[in-house]
Amino acid sequence: MEEHYRRRVPIISMDQITELLKLWSAGDSQAVDKLLPLVDPELKKIARGYMRDERPGNILQTTALVNEALMKLLREDISWENRKQFYTFVAKRMRQVLVDYAKKQASAKRGKWAEQVDMAEVAIRSTEKSRELLKLEDALTELAHTDPRKVTIIECRFFIGLTIEEIAEIIGASPTTVEREWRFARAWLKKQMMA
Repeated sequence: MEEHYRRRVPIISMDQITELLKLWSAGDSQAVDKLLPLVDPELKKIARGYMRDERPGNILQTTALVNEALMKLLREDISWENRKQFYTFVAKRMRQVLVDYAKKQASAKRGKWAEQVDMAEVAIRSTEKSRELLKLEDALTELAHTDPRKVTIIECRFFIGLTIEEIAEIIGASPTTVEREWRFARAWLKKQMMA
């Protein structure tokens, strides 16, 4: 009886995701349709990582962020190697979507009278978060000019939540090197954000 009521969750093979990514790279449009439901939970987890400090009621929600990032990604011609590479690319596109959104918010507020809102704190927090996001984007862009690998490490560790070992596999470095670069990148980023 208990077996009957237990929720059945399909077991997803990581090899299955990689295989679908490779089929997508080869031009199989059906592979994308099969892939998206399999990666959706992980994509939403990544999006929640980006959205965790956003105010409640933000117009851009987790699902919308995932969809916007995927739309950007679907327009690109990428030769997929594995699922970690895919998640790294999606995380970058999510960051682009949020930065574009923050820029639109900032430009919409310039030259306009602020609307009266009962919850002034919400508006202040939203503006502050947009500024912080733009500052973060500027810092990561600056770092990318001198050391793009450290930006990849930040994205993989902070936004995707990959382990040091998983990042080492993605970038082709030892876990010790990734740990050292992660510590440096984190300290550098903190300094930039406080400036």
